Amino acid sequence: MAARTTSVAFEGAEARIVDVQVQVAAGQQPIFSVVGLGDKAVTESRERVRAAFAALGLSLPSKRLIVNLAPADRPKEGSHFDLPIAVAVLAEMGILPKDAAEEHLVFGELGADARIRPAPGALPAAVAANAAQLSLICPEASGAEAAWAGGDLPILAPGTLIQLINHFKGTQVLARPVPGELAEAEALPDLRQVKGQEGAKRALEIAAAGHHNLLMVGPPGSGKSMMAERLPGLLPALEPDELLDVSMIHSVAGLLERGRLTRSRPYRAPHHSASMAAMVGGGTKARPGEASLAHRGVLFLDELPEFHPQVLDSLRQPLETGSITVARANAHIAYPARFQLVAAMNPCRCGGGGADGRTCRRGPRCAIDYQARISGPMLDRIDLQIHVPPVTPADLALPAPPEGTAEAATRIAEARRIQAGRGHLNAHLPTDILDHVAAPDRAGEALLNEAAMAQNLTARSYHRVLRVARTIADLEGQDGVRRIHIAEALACRRGLAAATQAVSGQALAAQ
Repeated sequence: MAARTTSVAFEGAEARIVDVQVQVAAGQQPIFSVVGLGDKAVTESRERVRAAFAALGLSLPSKRLIVNLAPADRPKEGSHFDLPIAVAVLAEMGILPKDAAEEHLVFGELGADARIRPAPGALPAAVAANAAQLSLICPEASGAEAAWAGGDLPILAPGTLIQLINHFKGTQVLARPVPGELAEAEALPDLRQVKGQEGAKRALEIAAAGHHNLLMVGPPGSGKSMMAERLPGLLPALEPDELLDVSMIHSVAGLLERGRLTRSRPYRAPHHSASMAAMVGGGTKARPGEASLAHRGVLFLDELPEFHPQVLDSLRQPLETGSITVARANAHIAYPARFQLVAAMNPCRCGGGGADGRTCRRGPRCAIDYQARISGPMLDRIDLQIHVPPVTPADLALPAPPEGTAEAATRIAEARRIQAGRGHLNAHLPTDILDHVAAPDRAGEALLNEAAMAQNLTARSYHRVLRVARTIADLEGQDGVRRIHIAEALACRRGLAAATQAVSGQALAAQ
């Protein structure tokens, strides 16, 4: 009868149970075969297992040794199948008890010296073991990460294969690892360091309060990147369920060091040369992309038009649904991607369009061509589109503003507390709830309808204006949405138009 144990295969950030079966059968020649739709790393497991056994003075049976990874039609990737294969082989050889192997979910890579090395995904594997009511065997270096799975999950975290064997023989006792360190939030840049730009700071506060997407348009040196870096400091710390959600993605990506978690929200700022696979995930070995690594946090795209248009358009789905589905020929892999998009761009390729004292070499055509690199449907999904004017020497000479990150974060926390009572942040309010909680007064409705006709607002834009207005009302502690809230929400969607008008006015003045 074949010996068996359990491991996992990853589909996105989810760990799926895999049955590892080992059978030793008679044959004319000794063969070590691994079947079950594994990738190159899985098929190479037999050589690492063979080398680890040799380091312990053990030899594999001189028979046909068949390893089956079931279900056979599920793709399997990664080196973490080394240890479960070794445990099942040891059980088939009688070195480990078969019933003990069956009661554990095993996860880890083997070295040629029989050391057990860490592999990405220990936290999702531990969660899967807990759900399947199995004990967990994982590398010593991954024990602190796996312990975050919670509950009374029994965990063995040996450093070498001989330690694991000795534990089952009773000559050595492996203690359950303790969860890794919960790191304190790092000191983030303070909004007080930004001089001038009161309108942009107001838009940043609104974006943080309602989880709205934000686009800042302005000349170089106006402080766009500086303000984006201060957005994470305005956001509340991750809640426990959000912390686990984010940490599982980072675990699969191999970004957790010694089980060290942090309640700070992710902040990802990929370079504009990033490919589509780097942005949304996928590639030869499907891994989370920047959009998923920014889940529950901020994705900052600087120099937005410099990104490839197809890469930008690939973000349209997650901006709406909060998830990414990567389609493969043999599988569909889903990654969570509920991020807050913050983008920055110059008004034109020259960079100086609309800036005081600077001349755009090509006039309005430069701005129109540059902004056309961003598709209309993509812009339609960005709630706040503000124009950031250049900072003047008079602004820089001013003393530090009286309010900084701490004061703004307090208002944002109160606004989010109000939204928690509705069950959704304002940016993600379902339409039926939005119609009830964000219905403007008569004057506000008239203004919104007039603007919708004049600016040809789409249905999506119409609702996004209402969501932003609801957030502005929440920041002021108002129960209803009034005309002044609608007016400010509409003003926060004129960034590109204002920048283009500035370039046009500058060109006319030069003539």
